[in-house]
Amino acid sequence: MSYDLTSAAAPTDSPRLPARPRVGLLGTGPWAHRTHAPALAAHAASEFAGVWGRRPEAAAELAGAYGVKVYEDPDELFADCDVAAFALPPDVQAPLAVRAAAAGCQLLLDKPVATTARDARAVADAVARHGVASVVFLTLRFAEPAAGWVAEQAGRSGWFTASAHWLGAVFPPDGMPSAYAASPWRKAKGGLWDVGPHALSVLIPVLGDVTSVTATRGPSDVVQLALRHASGAASTAVLSLGAPAAAAGVGLELRGAEGVFSLPNWTDVPGAYGRALDALLTAARTGVADPRDAEFAARLTEILAEAEAQLPG
Repeated sequence: MSYDLTSAAAPTDSPRLPARPRVGLLGTGPWAHRTHAPALAAHAASEFAGVWGRRPEAAAELAGAYGVKVYEDPDELFADCDVAAFALPPDVQAPLAVRAAAAGCQLLLDKPVATTARDARAVADAVARHGVASVVFLTLRFAEPAAGWVAEQAGRSGWFTASAHWLGAVFPPDGMPSAYAASPWRKAKGGLWDVGPHALSVLIPVLGDVTSVTATRGPSDVVQLALRHASGAASTAVLSLGAPAAAAGVGLELRGAEGVFSLPNWTDVPGAYGRALDALLTAARTGVADPRDAEFAARLTEILAEAEAQLPG
């Protein structure tokens, strides 16, 4: 399967990057197979250089499918590549991202960057300390038409309230689990950490930073957040990976002085990942940080950690 990513900016020489930077992928799970690898292979402005994984046989399989190198050690990948793209559990991603930044790699991260504020801050600090660029792949901020819709709403004022729900059937009580159910960290951390970053990634640029958060539990792994924002607006978010199949779905509605606005559906996730790579390369070449960077991801982690601390064990 191929994707049209010809909208990528024309490559230019840069003190930070060669004209066609080499991208190494860390991770071999379903997300890497379905999104990261096909997008990197199709990206016209970079070279998909190779794969590293914690399971060598899985790394060899994925690399073989695209005719790229298998790296036996992540530091070998960092030394050989200009960009490190991550498709790893957050507790594995964060320390490796710090090492990649120290090696001079630009960082294309996945959400959540970490599940503790300390680890997320370590990634953001490493980015700043080593002068590399970072972008976190938050699907709704890159997939169209959702990404354009978020930018449009961020230009409005007079917001009153918002409600979001992301109810996944990864671990449904009444059917077959999804391909992502074999993920121990998702099972342990639930919807708060897996889909919470998506909801916050839309609410914050539109309504402003979160100034207070209250979290409560519902059935299964359901977590409901009540948020207050810097604009004065209030919002709620209901998050789960254990919804019944018939109840699963995603939605976000904004209400304010200019009316009611609903998040549109989005498609072409590999294409969105290509646009995230475009954004990273632009940030690296211009030296201007992208708003969806490791610093933003650290803030998301702080909010989610504060919410988690309020929940019963």
